[in-house]
Amino acid sequence: MRLSVLLVSYNTQGLLDRCLGALDAARTQMEGASEVIVVDNASHDGSVAHLAAHHADVQVIVSPTNVGFGRANNLALAAARGDYILLLNTDAFVEPDALSRTLAFMDAHPDVGVLGVRLVAADGHLQPSCRYFPTPWNEAVQRMGLQRWFPRTRLVDDMSWDHASVRDCDWVTGCFYLVRRQTIDAVGLFDPRYFLYNEEVDHCMAVRQAGWRVVYFPDTTVVHLGGESAQSLATLNQATRQVSTIQLESSLLYHRKHGGWPGLALHLGLQTGMDLAGAVKDGLRGRGSAQVRSHLHHLSLLWATAWRTRGGRRPTR
Repeated sequence: MRLSVLLVSYNTQGLLDRCLGALDAARTQMEGASEVIVVDNASHDGSVAHLAAHHADVQVIVSPTNVGFGRANNLALAAARGDYILLLNTDAFVEPDALSRTLAFMDAHPDVGVLGVRLVAADGHLQPSCRYFPTPWNEAVQRMGLQRWFPRTRLVDDMSWDHASVRDCDWVTGCFYLVRRQTIDAVGLFDPRYFLYNEEVDHCMAVRQAGWRVVYFPDTTVVHLGGESAQSLATLNQATRQVSTIQLESSLLYHRKHGGWPGLALHLGLQTGMDLAGAVKDGLRGRGSAQVRSHLHHLSLLWATAWRTRGGRRPTR
């Protein structure tokens, strides 16, 4: 088996036909056998029945609960037989040449462990397609919009470079994430502590530390809608509080894992300072109590999540 494509679906039934249709067109242009495995994360929108009725060639793994993105891909990996593993979001639509081109590049460059591609939104605008690792400092600079004061700081989502050239990078986005089986055998796939967000960041860190390259490949494009499962999760909770908490938790877990106590303390200190400064600034400028409350709400969520994760040492779900 040359390629295994893994998809995680959580209430994205409306996207499955378009995603799998584009994928099927790309599979016909690649050499070698391929398979598609979908993990359904306890969807409530009829996704499983739809797959059975309209995509009988797809292997479906039904999770009784929503185990998150990373753990669901780990479930699918256990059933995958391919020499290459492609993680593909259900809201990501590949071009017909996507698989043939990316697999050919991986064949020609055996030192590449992970490959990402050029991502565009539905309106054609370029999305961040490869990024620098987050640090407490570059996250703070980006959040506060202080880039012009610190021009040497490499922002996580730096867009000021030529997206038409192949380049090595820190990490690529998980919506199209092509991994060599040998790389997975060496470092595994995703840390199961992450429910959603930062899984691919953490994995690319391990891949690079093991001596493999992480590469951005611009010679094919994927249309990525972005955030469909997260939007569904927010709708089910009737607010964005749950999604915000998941993001905060993943960030705390990441900074504690890779920066230890000092890294976590710096992250918490900078984020706290930004929230307090933002609340004071908006209050003095008369921007309204809603703006002030927004900063204080983020600060409250941050420290509540830090407490529940025991200082970024363990997940809450």
